[in-house]
Amino acid sequence: MKLIGTSKNAAVLAGLVAVGALTLTACNDDAASSDTAKTPPPATTAPTTAAAAPTSPATTPAAPTTPAAPATTPAAGAPPAAGGGATAAPGTTVKLGEAVQLPFTSGSTKGTISLAVTSIEQGDPGDLTALKLGDKAKGLVPYYIHYKITNAGTTDLSYTSVGHMKGLLADGTEAQDLLIIGSFAKCPSSSLPTGFTNGQSATACAVALSPAASKVAGAEYWGEPYTIGKGIDWK
Repeated sequence: MKLIGTSKNAAVLAGLVAVGALTLTACNDDAASSDTAKTPPPATTAPTTAAAAPTSPATTPAAPTTPAAPATTPAAGAPPAAGGGATAAPGTTVKLGEAVQLPFTSGSTKGTISLAVTSIEQGDPGDLTALKLGDKAKGLVPYYIHYKITNAGTTDLSYTSVGHMKGLLADGTEAQDLLIIGSFAKCPSSSLPTGFTNGQSATACAVALSPAASKVAGAEYWGEPYTIGKGIDWK
């Protein structure tokens, strides 16, 4: 979920929008921010020319020697090979806290990530007051889906965002999304930081809304190449 700051007070930008399940859009402008940071251009490496080593004619034949066997042990501290795990198939269901490897696309950037929903936290209806949703949030309880992203590939994923995380109600149906524009302390999320290369991790959060008579009991990631209903589920 990508957060973008605007003005001072929270205001609803739009009503319910059909995206699989209904989505509420709200704006919280307590902190202005920008996600338009540009990835710095790759460093240019100057070509180098190896100087020819002088040679001397041999005057006495040397006795033959046995070449030493090449070392096969990796140097200490060498990173493990990236992308070694199996990619999760659409419709895969795992337990909360379990990580799965999957392809990741953000615009023209393509890579591989390891993704895990670490917890689903029930909030309080009063948490939504600052968002000024009015009657649109009446009878709804917010739940905060916390998840961890790890770069499992070789692509630098700096400044990209891992969203497309939905809540699932106790009966397996989709919870209502809440798309927040601006900062929301109860469920902080932002773009991946600079230098997000292989092995780097970050956390994010998505808000889902449930009727008071039910609860958000699971979550689904449906980013490309997955789709709603055929994504990766955590329960």
